[in-house]
Amino acid sequence: MYPLGKYPLAPSVRNLVPDGSELPDLVLHRGSTAVPEYNNPDLMPGMYPTLFPAGTGGFDIPDRTCAISFQKQAEYCLDLADRSFRYHHSFLFVALNIIQRRTAHLQTHFTVRRSKFETVATRLIAVKSSVLQSVADHLENEGKYSGLTGEQRAALDLLKHVNTIAARIPGSQAAKVFMRNEIRSYCGFFGLPHLYITLNPSAAHSPIFQVIFGDETIDLSKQFPILVSARERALRLAKDPVAGADFYNFCITAIFRYLFGWDYDKRESTPSGGILGKIESFYGSSE
Repeated sequence: MYPLGKYPLAPSVRNLVPDGSELPDLVLHRGSTAVPEYNNPDLMPGMYPTLFPAGTGGFDIPDRTCAISFQKQAEYCLDLADRSFRYHHSFLFVALNIIQRRTAHLQTHFTVRRSKFETVATRLIAVKSSVLQSVADHLENEGKYSGLTGEQRAALDLLKHVNTIAARIPGSQAAKVFMRNEIRSYCGFFGLPHLYITLNPSAAHSPIFQVIFGDETIDLSKQFPILVSARERALRLAKDPVAGADFYNFCITAIFRYLFGWDYDKRESTPSGGILGKIESFYGSSE
């Protein structure tokens, strides 16, 4: 489906209603080539005409007065008072998928041992993209190594000397290794941690999440506020994962600010400290 902004509705295609008046149809164009993902302001309005009814407000607009990244604009859409974006059945997942792919495109690097750099670089430049594609198709179809041609074998063997580095991609194995190295650096600089703690705030049973979700009947001044049924609370959490993420971030921030006495603005412990005294440093990660 092509974006509607690039292909306006055709007024010649119309339907007749019983009273004789005419209404234009919604024309969805199609083609043999894929719609470009980068630098295409019409991509999101074309995929989600109900979220962008006017066909404007797309992403990656080149002449925007203040430049904004794809991720920042997606977060803005999910934080709007109109919750159509966060309640949509696929917008959240498609936006996240695009963000992850762009992160992979920009943060993935190849490294080679210095002793073999010149040789590998020369051979790598000489490899044709069609050969790499044929090798990928062969492996995808579970083909055997013996079934490769000499040129394909040379390309596949060349990859053994190339390492992929993707430490900045959240959730990747390289990112986990990067975090472990940071923790080891913390231990070397500050010493071994004095306390290990696991925080698991439950949004489904918290009255605070119900308020973040939009339930205005919750009275947080009471010690035991009256909540909706457990089933309804679970449905609310499934319906609004953005509110669940906001609740998690709110809880973690509140615990460290008011319980442990950490000043997020100054990135240091408050003068009075918290229940554990003054914190010199901490390292946290989410599963």
